[in-house]
Amino acid sequence: MSAQRVLFLGGTGVLSAACAREAVAAGLDLTAVTRGRTTSRPLPEGVRAVEADVRDDASMRAALGDETFDVVVNFIGYTPDDVRADVARYAGRTGQYIFISTGSVYARPAPALPIVESSARRNNGFEYPAQKLRCEEALEQAYRYEDFPVTIVRAAHVYDRTTLPLLAGWTAIERWRAGKAVVVHGDGTSLWNLLHARDFARGLIGLVGNRHAVGDSVHITSDEILTWDEIHLCLAAAAGATPRIVHRSSEDIGREIAWMGPVLQEDFRHSVIYDNSRIKRLVPDFSPKVPFAQGAREIVAWFDQEPSRRRANPELDAAFDRLVGDRHG
Repeated sequence: MSAQRVLFLGGTGVLSAACAREAVAAGLDLTAVTRGRTTSRPLPEGVRAVEADVRDDASMRAALGDETFDVVVNFIGYTPDDVRADVARYAGRTGQYIFISTGSVYARPAPALPIVESSARRNNGFEYPAQKLRCEEALEQAYRYEDFPVTIVRAAHVYDRTTLPLLAGWTAIERWRAGKAVVVHGDGTSLWNLLHARDFARGLIGLVGNRHAVGDSVHITSDEILTWDEIHLCLAAAAGATPRIVHRSSEDIGREIAWMGPVLQEDFRHSVIYDNSRIKRLVPDFSPKVPFAQGAREIVAWFDQEPSRRRANPELDAAFDRLVGDRHG
């Protein structure tokens, strides 16, 4: 029996790179379309790499012609026009189209916890989840009225060793190592969800070719519940630093650091707990295996391997100084 032919739109991002490695390990016949840019996450051996612009039909047709695939996975679709183009391009050419969406499409604050796939969705006041929600709606219409075989996957906050899951990024680590405090929104007790990309990949590849997932939406998130203070404490411990934390309201942080305001006020300040019953029914072997304490150690070790990776943002550092105040500095 021949291996399933799978097409990834994307392949070098946090999610897609981990999924490419898992796909190769699972014996899938994988083609990945990328822009050919250099990356810290190269495609593994065994993947057919194709360079094209996925948003340009002529570029895609030149690269792939009329090839058919058992499954197409879109990691980079962002606008309704992106996914409508895919519906036209892959209708009749794939048995399943998996769209990677986000848990941020759900209403904030959640009317009830845990959040299930049928929980209320709405525009939460900033562009990224609003666009993903419009993509979901376009694909749901295509499934209902055009029999397009879509599966929507909602990820939460997925990271790998190259990504610090804080808006402050490496600046937070540098501040701790310098004996300075890091600002955390609210009182640090809102609940958040972090999932290692390796765990996400196990769930995603389990859905590839799974006919029971067609026409459905599915969470792939962690069962580990963390407060924002706990997330910071894990990273400080991994960095061998004293975790000095100062709490400020999301509004106060947004006044000092404008780009953080919408994300904190519309998303991060709210507690989120996701129900993973559906993915566990569809993929019985799915069980996240990387606790964030371990993931934090991987992150800090990766950044510490190469000095050029450890870049603090001086403007953000100065803004934190103002938020912390002299009595905490």
